[in-house]
Amino acid sequence: MRRLMYEARAQLASPVRNPRMATVIGRLLGLAFLLCFGTGLFSHFLQQPLPWMTFPTRPVGLYQVSQGTHIIAGIACFPLLLAKLYVVFPQLFQYPPVTSFANFLERASIALFVGASLVEITIGLLNTYQWYPFPFPFKQVHFALAFVIVGSLLVHIGVKLPLIAAHWRAEPAPGPEERHPVDTVEATSADDEGLSRTRGLTGRVLAYIDSTPELPARTSRRGFLATVALAVAAVVGLTAGQTFAPLDAVNVFGPRKKGVGQQGVPVNRTSAQAKVATAALSADWVLTLAVGDTERSFSRADLAALPQTDVDLPIACVEGWSQMAAWRGVRLRDLVDAAGGSPESDLRLISLEQRGGFKQTEMGSEYVRDPLTLVALELNGEILDLEHGYPARMIAPGRPGVLQTKWLSRIEAIDA
Repeated sequence: MRRLMYEARAQLASPVRNPRMATVIGRLLGLAFLLCFGTGLFSHFLQQPLPWMTFPTRPVGLYQVSQGTHIIAGIACFPLLLAKLYVVFPQLFQYPPVTSFANFLERASIALFVGASLVEITIGLLNTYQWYPFPFPFKQVHFALAFVIVGSLLVHIGVKLPLIAAHWRAEPAPGPEERHPVDTVEATSADDEGLSRTRGLTGRVLAYIDSTPELPARTSRRGFLATVALAVAAVVGLTAGQTFAPLDAVNVFGPRKKGVGQQGVPVNRTSAQAKVATAALSADWVLTLAVGDTERSFSRADLAALPQTDVDLPIACVEGWSQMAAWRGVRLRDLVDAAGGSPESDLRLISLEQRGGFKQTEMGSEYVRDPLTLVALELNGEILDLEHGYPARMIAPGRPGVLQTKWLSRIEAIDA
């Protein structure tokens, strides 16, 4: 077994499979995961805030940039993780498999990190297409795996910190032994015959390494890094256009494209999926505002008769796509004031849809009092389309699309 493992490692020797390259790729991968983790936490707590949390409403495109970065960094993890696995692949053939407790901790943490990472980025990518072929809830598993990944990554960094520090900066070109590292085999027996066999095997492995001069030309460091950079640029460049307008022309694989959809804005959840068409198109629809024991109802004509405000705000969805649009409607704070409420109150927004995780959402007072937060009646100069929330919907700066409640039915003050 020892001989097979060492010969396998010798066969896999390459100029790019060394600690320096593992450090270079590893820090890029670590940065991508930390970006995903930070922006993911921001998105999670926007949707499920703790009681004491408040959020900025400026810049208006904050969530657009934050969640776009989250998705882009997650997509970049695919080629970076594969590159990292390519570099460290010979370590799978270490013999014995575990040499110390620290070594066990290292191997266990990297196994957990790789497994959790592959699941995390795969289900994250599928979520951008709103396709859920797995038998578990996406949101909860995605959130939990983020902590598993960061925890195992920190353990791995802690164990490998001396090696990372030693190879953090570029060094002069290593000698032949560093270029094709193979662990030195030590005698496993005190008898001369065992020692001789071990030394003989070591000699044969090193001889094999020295006899492969064509290897550097076949897999150069620069060529490997260029390939990784090209792969990252390709997967990011061909999808980021769904968030960042300058790349819209090359958005080949993004599930949403800017300007495509009713009134020039993409749609995630349709009226058919929400089963709201009958109620939304009913002539007796009203929007009810409840403040304490007082309720006031507004028909669509009543809302249209109130002072109207025009704002430009993006729809930015958790799947990573976003679209700037022109909205017209009633300022929410004015509507709350007309109903006898206070803009310092938190609100509960209730949709006509009867099912779905966001049929009811909550809005903090920082959004209620913001002058850009509207009960929108028009989109891009036209009466709001049914697919975009007719007869009225919420639009506020810096909020995820799932919280921009469509097909509004009722607004309640939580702490009137």
